[in-house]
Amino acid sequence: MGTVSSAARDDSPPAQLQLVVGEEELLAERAVEDIVRRAGTQDPEVELRRLRTSDIAPGELAGLLSPSLFAEARVIVLMAAHEATKDLTAAIAAYAGDPAPGIVLVAQHAGGARGKAVVDLMRKAGAETTTCARVTRPEERADFVRAEVRRHGGSISPDAVPVLVEAVGSDLRELAAAAGQLVADTGGRIDEHGVRQYHRGRAESTGFAVADATIAGDRAAALEALRWALVLGTPHVLIADALADAVRTLAKVGSAGRGDPNRLAGELGMPPWKVRKAQGQVRAWRPETLSVAVAATARVNADVKGAAADPAYALERAVLAVLDARAAR
Repeated sequence: MGTVSSAARDDSPPAQLQLVVGEEELLAERAVEDIVRRAGTQDPEVELRRLRTSDIAPGELAGLLSPSLFAEARVIVLMAAHEATKDLTAAIAAYAGDPAPGIVLVAQHAGGARGKAVVDLMRKAGAETTTCARVTRPEERADFVRAEVRRHGGSISPDAVPVLVEAVGSDLRELAAAAGQLVADTGGRIDEHGVRQYHRGRAESTGFAVADATIAGDRAAALEALRWALVLGTPHVLIADALADAVRTLAKVGSAGRGDPNRLAGELGMPPWKVRKAQGQVRAWRPETLSVAVAATARVNADVKGAAADPAYALERAVLAVLDARAAR
């Protein structure tokens, strides 16, 4: 099991019973496409039928799943299997108990409690299962981006991944399209500069850009990035979170002292490149000024979540407070 984008290419014949379960539509579509591809590798003339579960009667399904006189290979895809009626579920169960040779039945289910009987019966029958759970955590989206770039034959530097995610957003289709386009436009080697250049209007106005300029003490760049972020509608919470994360990272790395980034990465729970970057930045800070910055970012996080009447002003005040703290020697 696992997401299709990160799996190694498999050319083996697909099992006769296939279950694709999960809410992430792009990954589910790719899982089905991969099953069809594998079936086509075995028989280029395989017949493909895609059926909306709510639109098919039990008798019609039974006919499609019956062996033919000429034993033609078939792939029957039941889309939205969570919509199956009780009678159709019974028909699926009857077939799953004795699948016909040369026919691959794919049940694509969105997950959850609705129509769970289809999932249970397919698993009980030994169906090959691909899980396409919703990608929600930042590290999962980062993994997806790296896998997409590899899928297109390219490579991406560690510092470019969060910039691309921040620039494009959380939608996997948009991330996939952006990754593919960047591989094509950069010759396959993607770095932070390339991402920022390609997504200039968006990447340079994100919370990461505001945080980076603020931590570096570049007052003009920080305020300009903040204004553009606000103009382009970057959520206040994302800007505040990026600023707070940058300051917390400095505080954690500063407290850990000098050392090998690879070793400290495990102790601090962050990637080595992030430790290395923070080690270079924290030299411009003193413990007491970092404390001031930590307090300012904690305050603005509360402000943008409802404590302040004007969250945009609260963000500008926080950026200036961090800049002033850095400048204090």
